[in-house]
Amino acid sequence: MVGWALMHRYVARRLLGLVPLLFGISVVVFGLVHTAPGGPTAVYALGPDFTAQQQAEIERSLGLDRPLPVQYLAWVGGVLSGSWGTSYKDGRDVRVVILERIPATLTLMGTAYALSLLIAVPVGVFTATRPRSVARYVVNVLTLLGISVPTFWTGLLALMVFSAWLGLLPSGGMYTIGAPFSLLDRLRYLVMPALVLAFVNLAMWARYIHSSLIEVLQEDYIRTARAKGLASRVVVFRHALSNTLLVIVTLLGLSLPGLFSGALVTEAIFSWPGNGRLIIESLLGRNYPVLIADFMVLAVLAVLGNLAADVAYALVDPRIRVEARG
Repeated sequence: MVGWALMHRYVARRLLGLVPLLFGISVVVFGLVHTAPGGPTAVYALGPDFTAQQQAEIERSLGLDRPLPVQYLAWVGGVLSGSWGTSYKDGRDVRVVILERIPATLTLMGTAYALSLLIAVPVGVFTATRPRSVARYVVNVLTLLGISVPTFWTGLLALMVFSAWLGLLPSGGMYTIGAPFSLLDRLRYLVMPALVLAFVNLAMWARYIHSSLIEVLQEDYIRTARAKGLASRVVVFRHALSNTLLVIVTLLGLSLPGLFSGALVTEAIFSWPGNGRLIIESLLGRNYPVLIADFMVLAVLAVLGNLAADVAYALVDPRIRVEARG
């Protein structure tokens, strides 16, 4: 009970610490979006009949003629009262626009996350337990390529091979338009963007697990376990791999922001109807309310993901609970 009470206080302190962090993020995001070149009226300015008076009227109707601090305070007040603003594009409620895209992004990210973990752990164990083997060097080269190659290049290559050349998988979208719901159809559309998004993470995680496991395998208690005659499989999976759990938990939390940025690129390449594609569309259309709200949603998800990793870290490492008691 005492342990859980300490954990609750630890989580409560972390949640309180997120308030000034999210406030600072909102100030930076709001300032960067509004001070970027162009604006919501830039697309109209290309027209030959568009006058400065018309531009001023549009800016006044959108509230963009007010000083930036006033606009920010009005936005904060709206968010606190439950109003995220109105989309410049279609006049819809920003909250509705974003919430209807979140399931697609979570599906893509969750699948990529699971694939990364399911592949990275066996790969890391395989390379760590086979020193100086050809297979280990081949896998190490592939993981190094996975870290070095940008997501957009991997995505375009996958599109060219599996869609254009082989015709095995659809090139974009989330399902076949007009067809009845089919799980197999959804998986056909999901597999390629999820693998492309997972490629970078699984390569990086495999290398971290590989390095951590090699270090653990040189510890004295591992030599003692081997001297007792335990099977190599038992030594690796029961005694060594369990001590790399802290590394895996740390990677799960710290990789979330990178996964968000990767999802943004992946959704744009595969026309995946998620928040990443929505951000690209909002950037091109200077749709400030949607853009700011979407960035803040991603910021909240990122900090909550890091908090979840910290809590998991505290659960698997008793030293953190001792520090909290002090």
